[in-house]
Amino acid sequence: MGSDQITEQGHSMMFEENAVAVVSGGGSGLGAATARALAKAGCRVLVFDIDADRGGQVAREIDGYFHKVDVTDPVSVAGGFAASRSQLGMERITVCCAGIAPGQKTVSKGLPHDPALFRKTLEVNLMGTFYVASQSSAGMVTLPPIGPDNVRGVIAMTASVAAFEGQIGQAAYAASKAAVAGMTLPMARDLSRDGIRVCTVAPGIFKTPMIAGLPEDMQQSLGSQVPYPSRLGDPKEFASLVLEIIRNPMLNGEVIRLDGAIRLAPQ
Repeated sequence: MGSDQITEQGHSMMFEENAVAVVSGGGSGLGAATARALAKAGCRVLVFDIDADRGGQVAREIDGYFHKVDVTDPVSVAGGFAASRSQLGMERITVCCAGIAPGQKTVSKGLPHDPALFRKTLEVNLMGTFYVASQSSAGMVTLPPIGPDNVRGVIAMTASVAAFEGQIGQAAYAASKAAVAGMTLPMARDLSRDGIRVCTVAPGIFKTPMIAGLPEDMQQSLGSQVPYPSRLGDPKEFASLVLEIIRNPMLNGEVIRLDGAIRLAPQ
């Protein structure tokens, strides 16, 4: 069998057979773009988000489903998957996009970093990602394997280039995203015998709602820091890479930078 056939079979299994896909943080930014791309590719999509208005709006737009989920609460995550599986069946694709990006220095004006903020950042970005990925994979292992590689599912997680070059004021954020990057390979190894692949995308500076809310000159300044293309990333480009991770059966256990060759300066 040629490589073109293998890739095409992987594509048909995950998209043309209307696979169920769950996207956490799917109500805005990278998650919303990914939910839209998955729906366009033929998936039946369920959006998890803590913001019912935004999450519900995206779900309606793509003729998908929505469930309000707090990713920091494993009971809430379990409820989301229960709802998804009762409505659509077991998911074969899960994309973890829920996250926050607070900024605070280790010491500021003589005061140490707020421990509650540090904990919250880890709870959302790290624990939330792990709860979604682990609970999803526990469901995926029950699925029948399909195709020549006996695949059961694909999990894509979201880190950040800050995992590698955290800037001033990003101790909590960088720590949380570095941890997501660090658990990618062991999770992929854990799930390898079950036919579940795991990859993580580490985006650079993308035009998410947080960035889009900045003044235009500040957005242009941020984009000019990217070597090439010298602009902010489009969430659709993040979504495109997620689709490629799903399509390509040899992408596994990898953290992929999507950043236009930027390497973050200290500030």
